[in-house]
Amino acid sequence: MEKTVIDINFDFRNDTKKGDPDKDSQKLYEYHKFLWTKELPNGKRIDLIIIHNNNGQLLLKNNVYDNFSSDRMFPHFVDKYNNRFNGWLNEIEVNELKYKVRTIGGHIIFPAHQKNGSTINQARGFGKASTIIADRFDLTLECIRCLYLNIENPLSEVLSRYEDYFELFINFNGYVNYFLLQDLLDENGNIIFVLPLDNFSRSPLPKTIEEYKLYQKNVISIIDKRNERISKLNI
Repeated sequence: MEKTVIDINFDFRNDTKKGDPDKDSQKLYEYHKFLWTKELPNGKRIDLIIIHNNNGQLLLKNNVYDNFSSDRMFPHFVDKYNNRFNGWLNEIEVNELKYKVRTIGGHIIFPAHQKNGSTINQARGFGKASTIIADRFDLTLECIRCLYLNIENPLSEVLSRYEDYFELFINFNGYVNYFLLQDLLDENGNIIFVLPLDNFSRSPLPKTIEEYKLYQKNVISIIDKRNERISKLNI
């Protein structure tokens, strides 16, 4: 069988029919299948198969859990929040951020099925928790870390409903290593936040132009490092 070669520079916006690669990019799902078909920290091997749901959207069927779907890890905020951030970055900065978040290093998978409420994907970007998380993966990862430590967090309700999913990875380090998220942690194992964190009490959105530029810089740095880590799997 021909090996999948990951192009870390590929923009999945160029492989979508309806504008959302997480729903219909065949290439994105092929990359997910290649990356995450492997042995889990609990010793079981997960084998992924690309399927379509009843709405024609792509999913990853597997042998250990329910279906998975792709999710962009970091938003770019452009044309969102009543266009609040439009003009805060120049055109070059905006285009670079939009591009980077749509490379493979800017994507992950989560369970696709609803379990007595919203999915993790939905909770990150919509509803009450979204006002604290705003679809940012650094904040999501901190919530996941708290889940493993049994610490209350803004995503506690939804993450606890999928606790059997997170048990597949044994612990937080198992989750981080499985999904190649090491570059979101510093040398002490603390999560690198792309904007200052004040115990989830401050807005997850940039407050100033300077913060938006910091957000753009830090998100791109994390994705570049994760892309580089992913590229080594081609060797």
